[in-house]
Amino acid sequence: MMPSLRRYLPLCLSLAVLLSACGKGDAAKAGGPGGRSSGPVPVVVETVRAQEWTDALRALGTVHAREAVTVTAKVSETVQQVHFESGQQVARGAALVTLSGQQQQASLASAEAALKEAEQQYQRYAQLVSQQLIARSTLDAQRATRDAARAQVAQIRANLSDRVIRAPFAGVLGIRQVSPGALVTPGTAIATLDDVSRVFVDFPVPETELADVGAGQALVGHVATFGERGFDGTVSTVSARLDTASRAATVRGDFPNPDGLLKPGMLVQVTLTRGSRQALVVPEIAVLQIGNETFVWRVKADGTVEKANVEVGGRVPGKVMLKAGVEAGQRIVTEGVGKLQAGAKVAEGGAATNPAPAAK
Repeated sequence: MMPSLRRYLPLCLSLAVLLSACGKGDAAKAGGPGGRSSGPVPVVVETVRAQEWTDALRALGTVHAREAVTVTAKVSETVQQVHFESGQQVARGAALVTLSGQQQQASLASAEAALKEAEQQYQRYAQLVSQQLIARSTLDAQRATRDAARAQVAQIRANLSDRVIRAPFAGVLGIRQVSPGALVTPGTAIATLDDVSRVFVDFPVPETELADVGAGQALVGHVATFGERGFDGTVSTVSARLDTASRAATVRGDFPNPDGLLKPGMLVQVTLTRGSRQALVVPEIAVLQIGNETFVWRVKADGTVEKANVEVGGRVPGKVMLKAGVEAGQRIVTEGVGKLQAGAKVAEGGAATNPAPAAK
């Protein structure tokens, strides 16, 4: 019995291998373990249509005062009196600091006395010339002496006016930098002065977006300090030059600031709402970005998909506006995009019947 089994053992092993290979082939055809289904991929497809599109341009900028200056001394002198406190609101021309000017006052008195004497001497010479008792050249020389005395008085008075430092415009003073008795020299800082009744914010706008920006457009600014509170403003100026490095132009927004809440140096997020227009809008989930490549899966007439590189023109939550890459009437995959590769055949598993509402 045992010799008979040995004779048929190789035949049995060959038959087992053959049956196993047939089983794997059937499994592969059935799409079971060890095989891959060759059927179409179920997806959701939507037809690209033009829709009403309203979006906003957002950028960051810094608050600047309408007018800003550091008030400084013009002469070397001792501070006699300080007329303001830190943070005080002052009017244009208000006296801020008075410097000691005793020496200049004495010089002025002396110069005025010399001027008076020169005037009197000139009048006497004028009478003598009319009587032809002296030469006219003598009168001309005295006239020059009188004019020089007048100039000296004017110079001293101008120097005395520099002893009272005044606000060049209305605004809010910063931290006081001097005290009575302190010696100041030309250029010594007294305090900063800012006119914040209106403020401006400069922010960059990319070259590709400049066509939609112009003077008079409405702006809304948000500052972290005030949470959701918005500050209304308008575009006042668009720079005529672009930065060659960033390819952006500086846009200046003007903001009324009657309460003085916006302070110079604050960081502002500026939102510029652009007008409604017709544009190609697709669901955000349909747009893929891998590296530097942005694309959608476009469905061809034979039911297969191809990669269509697109240019994004704007975004709102859930929606993307496409500037280039697809055309109205073309169909794209909006769900199931992660399962696709170029040339894959798709089966529409529930195409969107209603176009998405216009983005607001």
